[in-house]
Amino acid sequence: MRLSEVMRVLGDLAPLELAEAWDNVGLLTGDPAADVTCALFAIDMTAEVLAEARQKSCNLVVAYHPPLFAPVKRLTSESLIFKAISDHVAIYAPHTALDSASGGTNDVLGDLVGMSKARRGLRASTAKDAEYKLVTFVPEDAFQKVTGAMFEAGAGRIGDYSSCSFRSPGRGTFFGEAGTNPAVGSYGHREDAPELRIETVVRIADVTPVVAALRASHPYEEPAFDLVRLAARPEAKHLGLGRVGDLAPIARGALVEKIKKGLGVDHVLVAGSLDGNAKRVAVTAGSGGDLYEDAIAAGADLYLTGEMRHHDALAASRKMTVVCALHSNSERAAMKIFAANVKAKAPSLEVAFSDRDRDPFRIA
Repeated sequence: MRLSEVMRVLGDLAPLELAEAWDNVGLLTGDPAADVTCALFAIDMTAEVLAEARQKSCNLVVAYHPPLFAPVKRLTSESLIFKAISDHVAIYAPHTALDSASGGTNDVLGDLVGMSKARRGLRASTAKDAEYKLVTFVPEDAFQKVTGAMFEAGAGRIGDYSSCSFRSPGRGTFFGEAGTNPAVGSYGHREDAPELRIETVVRIADVTPVVAALRASHPYEEPAFDLVRLAARPEAKHLGLGRVGDLAPIARGALVEKIKKGLGVDHVLVAGSLDGNAKRVAVTAGSGGDLYEDAIAAGADLYLTGEMRHHDALAASRKMTVVCALHSNSERAAMKIFAANVKAKAPSLEVAFSDRDRDPFRIA
C-alpha cells in the first residue's frame, strides 16, 4: 500500500482534527507516495524501536507519542529522526487524536474497567473544526478525471460514504496574458467557456494531497478553487478529554486487580482508600493530573490514569481513589487495538506491534 492510503486508514480510525490544538499529530516524516512494506506500532519512537523496524523490514513506525514536538533547529547524524529519514522509515503519530476518537485510548480504558457505554468526556477538547468545503471549476469533459483524482486523495468523505460531491453548470471567463497557454481558446483573448462547478468536502488533514491532486489532474494551467472552512457537524462532535461513567458496583480492591490484569502489569500505584465499592470511574490515559478536579466534580469514586504529580495525587486522594499505571502502560493496550483495527481495514498491509517498546520505569 502507498503511505497515503495507510494515512487515510489511520485518519479514519483516529481523525487528526480531534487532536488537541497544541499537539503535533499525523505524518511527521516520510513521502506519502512511497510504498509501505510493513507498519510497526509502538508507544515511543526509540532507538530500540527503530532498530526493530529495520530488523522487521518496516518502513513505517506509528508512534503514539510524536517524536517531533517542539520546533527543531538542527538534525545531525546522531539524531534519531535523522537516522529514520536516512533509512526511509516514515513516522506517524496519532497521540491525542486517538485519545478523543470513539473507541480510542480513553474508551479502551473505559471498557477495561467496565464503564457503561453511557459515558462522557471529562473536559471539552481544544480540537478545531474538521473540514473545508472545496469548490473548483472544470470543463465538462474533465469532470471524471479531476473528481476521481481528488477522491483518491481523500476528498468527498461524509460518514461511511465516499466520492461525495455536487456539480452545477455555469460559464467561466478568463483572459490569458502573454506567456500563457490556455487549455481553452488562446492567449490575448477574453474567453467565455462552459464549465462545471464542483463542490466537495475535505478533511483538514487531507487538504494538501487533495489540492495537489486537483492541480495535477486539472486541464487548466491555473485552476481556480476555493477553500471554505466548515464548522463541525453536530453528529461529529466527540466526547473530548478523558472519560467518566458508571459501572456495576465493584470493590475498589477488586477493581484495581481488574485494571492490572487488563493492562498486563504486575503493579500499579494507588493513592487513597480502597475501602468500599466503586460505582463511578473516571479515566485519562497518560498524564492525567490536569483533569483530576474534573474527575472529582463528576463524582468519580476512582480515577485511573498513567501518572500524576505528588501534590495532585495527594489532593485527589482525599476525595477518591487514584490509580496510576505508569504513563505508557495506560496507553499500550489501546495501541495494540489500534494496530489490529488498522489491519482489519487494510488486510494487505503487514502490521507488527513492537516487542521492544516499554515504559522507561520498572519496579526494582
